[in-house]
Amino acid sequence: MEPDDPRREWLPHRVGPRPRTTPDDPHRQLTQTAPEEIQEELVARAASLPGTFVCPSLISLPGSRGFALDDTSPLPNVEAFLIQREFAHIHPPYDGSLHMVIPAELVLQVVNRGWGETHPVARMGLIPPTTMMVYGPRDRGELDVVWHLLQSSWSQARGNP
Repeated sequence: MEPDDPRREWLPHRVGPRPRTTPDDPHRQLTQTAPEEIQEELVARAASLPGTFVCPSLISLPGSRGFALDDTSPLPNVEAFLIQREFAHIHPPYDGSLHMVIPAELVLQVVNRGWGETHPVARMGLIPPTTMMVYGPRDRGELDVVWHLLQSSWSQARGNP
């Protein structure tokens, strides 16, 4: 199935066990790190999204790169953002996982199919439950899946759930 409609179940199952992650904040991926060249391709793809720019994350670890909407983009739903105009970020190369706010319809798919987990602060009820860690892509096939999830986050931030 195509990822153009977040209500459709298009997400394949991720192969293998989940990576180890930290149980608290800062929330990091500890194993199964994404190769740097794949991380860089994902950042380049994010930079190509209309109305989006890459900047140092305003809320994550030093070295994390945020994906944010530019000043010309409206902000129809503040709960679609991690902070200010940042809808997602990728952690430094030693980690490679992402935090993003995804459409509510995708949360269970992401968790149940092994692509990510709810942010620990979201589990505490302090931020929206749609704030997720998406595991870093280990190969090009996984890169495409994570890219579609990132596009869903971007689309929601622009007011197109």
